[in-house]
Amino acid sequence: MNKIKLDREKIDIQLGNNLMTITALAEAYGCSRARINVILNSREVTPMCAGRLAKALNVKVEQIIE
Repeated sequence: MNKIKLDREKIDIQLGNNLMTITALAEAYGCSRARINVILNSREVTPMCAGRLAKALNVKVEQIIE
């Protein structure tokens, strides 16, 4: 399966734009804060995971990937 590379800096920018914490992102994504940290630190995720993350941030996937 293809993997998508997340850009942590872009995600942090979107968190700032949305005035969100990692905890709020985890709630919007539907998982624990620990799981979100695993996702963000892994950098390579499935397209579905990237889509759910983008939806939680209310942005397009293109805005959070390398």
